Amino acid sequence: MVDAEGEFVEYVSARLPRLHRTAFLMCGDAHLADDVVQQTITSLYVNWRRVSRADNVDAYVHRMLVHKLVDEKRLSWAKVRLLGSAPVPERSPATPHDDLAERDSLLAALARLPRGQRTVLVLRFLCDLSLADTAAAMGCSEGNVKAQTARALAAVRQVLDVAEMSARSPR
Repeated sequence: MVDAEGEFVEYVSARLPRLHRTAFLMCGDAHLADDVVQQTITSLYVNWRRVSRADNVDAYVHRMLVHKLVDEKRLSWAKVRLLGSAPVPERSPATPHDDLAERDSLLAALARLPRGQRTVLVLRFLCDLSLADTAAAMGCSEGNVKAQTARALAAVRQVLDVAEMSARSPR
């Protein structure tokens, strides 16, 4: 018999940075992302024997993460915000200046999207989930994912085009 706790630790250790980045990109707040990831991992630990038997454990965990984030947003009216916006977590210690500007523009564009559209883009393009896996993680139809993706991409393009045009125009 394989050690279930060892499997759990190995799974979480390998995916923790990606889960945190996914949560951060969906909510735009590093502290909230930490909380949501912690809640997801706790729930995952409690249900690990059942979850580890799933056909696609990653998709299952992404769905748990989305649900935890939705739950957190629903209950946010009862919480007090003590700090301003949190700094963006870094992907690597050394990042060229152009990459920072591009990342900041993308994060700003994502922050302007409604939660559902932001979640679709994060799951589809940053987590590289399939259409079916994204629909399963969000608990909606594939058609809804397609429509949300199209609207979100159009909105991001518009925000990035406006930012690019204002950066080029002389003051």
